[in-house]
Amino acid sequence: MKALVLSGGKGTRLRPLTHTMPKQLVPVANEPILSYVFRHIQDAGIKDVGVVVSPETQNDVRKFLGKGSRWRVRTTYIPQQEPLGLAHAVKTARPFLGNSPFVMYLGDNLLAQGIKEFVETFRSEDLDALIFLKEVENPQAFGVAVLNKKGEVIKLVEKPKKPPSNLALVGIYFFSPSIHKAIDRIKPSARGELEITDAIQELIRSGGTVRGEVLDDWWLDTGKKDDFLAANTIVLDGYIKHDVKGKVDRKSSVTGRVQIEKTAKIVNSRLRGPIVIGKRCEIVDSFIGPHTSIGHGTRVINSAIEHSVILDRCHIENIARLEDSLIGREARVVRPKNHSRALRLLIGDNNVVEV
Repeated sequence: MKALVLSGGKGTRLRPLTHTMPKQLVPVANEPILSYVFRHIQDAGIKDVGVVVSPETQNDVRKFLGKGSRWRVRTTYIPQQEPLGLAHAVKTARPFLGNSPFVMYLGDNLLAQGIKEFVETFRSEDLDALIFLKEVENPQAFGVAVLNKKGEVIKLVEKPKKPPSNLALVGIYFFSPSIHKAIDRIKPSARGELEITDAIQELIRSGGTVRGEVLDDWWLDTGKKDDFLAANTIVLDGYIKHDVKGKVDRKSSVTGRVQIEKTAKIVNSRLRGPIVIGKRCEIVDSFIGPHTSIGHGTRVINSAIEHSVILDRCHIENIARLEDSLIGREARVVRPKNHSRALRLLIGDNNVVEV
């Protein structure tokens, strides 16, 4: 079995941050989302991974993933010149996939339990496709599936105005090689894309067996700022343990599950977990509250931050309250001491905000 990871797209919903970095490399709990994806692939025992990349962001993705040795896999990069749909990505990757079954994993999706247990399910039941589903409150924003009593998918609809169910398609799919013939038979949708939902529907129409697996645990599509903050909260809640490796002076207090990397310095500050503080950080005269990630090399002075993702090498000073924010690399957020308003920000790399 092979894996196909989609790491293209323009990330328009996360601009301006994604003007300068792929959305798949925005960190959750100080670790890029692609790292979690590759860890799940590694845990599933899959060795060959094709990575679909776009011209705009492929250099950053290649630099981060390299040859895949960090996860004991082999990476093959597959350029997709235009984002013409998920099924188009599969079509573009066909020379890499050959006649192998594969799992397709959208590189901006996070899945709680990984995919290891489902690899054996897919193989043992001789399925043409295994898709993941999750009950959602707004199914009209997703591809939606209808199941029969056996758990087989009988109908798929892309972003319906009147959803036939509340089961949204999650961005991870298992396919047999039969998906390629199904893709060859479909046409672009009204938005000009080859939709994977149309391909799966064609697979069903031609007699293929497609099973839906309804997830009990969490799944997140990290396409927007609030999605990232929710992912950061969930990962910090689930995985961060109390692990203080950096230097904390006697005037500081650290409570709860707080992870402080080596070379970080905490001076006269209060930290309340779950939070993670990266390498070479300086936290001075500040409060860092729950569900916050502070990237490597960031300085926080005389400020209060909570429920936020702060990327590497930022400078935050004299901010009475920063919350629900996503701050790009090397950004500066500063203000005079006599201001006390709370801020909620989404800013890109190298931005300066003075208030």
